[in-house]
Amino acid sequence: MDAPEVKIVTAYRIACDGGEGALGHPRVWLQIPMDKGWVECGYCDARYIHEDHLDEVPEDVREGRAVS
Repeated sequence: MDAPEVKIVTAYRIACDGGEGALGHPRVWLQIPMDKGWVECGYCDARYIHEDHLDEVPEDVREGRAVS
């Protein structure tokens, strides 16, 4: 199984559509919690990390590994 795609973003509210055009998923809006610094899409498992929190986010999240 492939690790989830990790994307570094500049906004706390982002949209995810799977990025595959017709093969993607419905567009959903995700809110990155300011205290956590990242969020995961419930459809495609892509992880969005806000650039201001890169140093605070655990390494396993930054690398797309499983999160407990």
